[in-house]
Amino acid sequence: MPPKRKATASTSAAPKEKQSKLAKEHNISAREEREIKEAFALFAEPMEGEKEGVIPAKDVRRAMVALGIPPTKPELKEFLEILDPDDEGYASYEPFVAICALKLHARPDNGGPAADEVDEAFRLFTGGSGGDDATLTLAHLKRVAMTLKQDVDEQLLKDMILEANGGAGVGKGVGRAEFEDVMRRAGAWK
Repeated sequence: MPPKRKATASTSAAPKEKQSKLAKEHNISAREEREIKEAFALFAEPMEGEKEGVIPAKDVRRAMVALGIPPTKPELKEFLEILDPDDEGYASYEPFVAICALKLHARPDNGGPAADEVDEAFRLFTGGSGGDDATLTLAHLKRVAMTLKQDVDEQLLKDMILEANGGAGVGKGVGRAEFEDVMRRAGAWK
């Protein structure tokens, strides 16, 4: 039986939102999905068979503007063809999330971390060695787990390295770019 995790001392922190399957499919954070759902709900109308309801096609632009991702006229025309291919006048939730995710990914990256933030986080994991050729190794992950008083199985740490470096081998470690990619996928940064 695996060891029980110790309760964290921080009880005032709000629990981190968990990504839904839909959010994972479209590579958006739980927060972004929640915002999309709230914007959708502003214009939603009930419809049988649609859990989240539907929004009138005429309100798609308004919902996207509410999200801060207004579509251009050509984009809106294309989106409506995707959202309402049968020209019924309504858009359902899942395709709307997909369209919004595309717009979120296409917007200029002003919400992501600065290079120095990534470098600092990488140095924290590597114990201070954060040069261009530095790599995050199994020993670094063991040290971090020990510092955080987490009993993490060595095989899990090895799997983490292999996931991050695309299966290149545990001995190769994880480079800074791979570290940043993993942290983005984990939702630490946009």
